[in-house]
Order: sequence, then C-alpha cells, then structure tokens
Amino acid sequence: MATTQDITTAEFNDVISGNEMVLVDFWASWCGPCRSFAPTFAASAEHNPDIVHAKVDTEAEQELAAAANIRSIPTLMAFKKGHLVFNQPGALPPSALEDLVKQVKDLDVEAALAAQEAQEAQDGADTD
Repeated sequence: MATTQDITTAEFNDVISGNEMVLVDFWASWCGPCRSFAPTFAASAEHNPDIVHAKVDTEAEQELAAAANIRSIPTLMAFKKGHLVFNQPGALPPSALEDLVKQVKDLDVEAALAAQEAQEAQDGADTD
C-alpha cells in the first residue's frame, strides 16, 4: 500500500532527482483547502504506487516554500525525470488529479524539453 511521504528541504532535491515521477503537495495544517485535498492526494498515492507522492509542510519548511515560490496553498507540483512539468495552486478534485497523473505519465519529457529549447532559440532569433 503506497502512502504519501513528508519531505524536508534537505531531502527535496534527492527525492525529485532520484525518482521517475514525483507529485509534491505544498500544504499547511491551518489551511482548510489543504486538509480537504489531503484524502484525494492520499488516494492517488494508493492508486499510483509507482509515483512518489510527497508532502511539504510550508510552515515547517519555510525556506523550501520560498525557494519554490509558493504564494498560495495548496500548491501541487509534478516532476518527471527531475524536471518541473506542472505547477498550480488550488486543490484538484479526484478526477482532475487522476487526469494530471495520466498526462504526466504519458509525457515524453525529453521531446517536450527539446521542443521548448527549439522554440526559445527561434524566439531569440526573431528578436535579433
């Protein structure tokens, strides 16, 4: 049975870089929407044991929350092969979270990065 795992600033980079896919829930105990989203996130962890479901307590890990530019909670981030591929504040309903999981699983991150780099190079050439 997969569960969520609390991570700290010290563990964050190792968890992100050491796993194929990681979902990170930035939350706080005083946040009502965070508490409402917690069972949805936990259910996703049970249904997707191949994905790390990490939780960051923004009160305990203020330095990490600041470094991640967290402005509102809950905020959900998805990483694939060490790359941030999704970053959105707000609690997702279960169906939207499962859809996100499917999209990130299906994402070819190398192709997406190559396309992004090509677009940035083109944009740079257009401004010269």
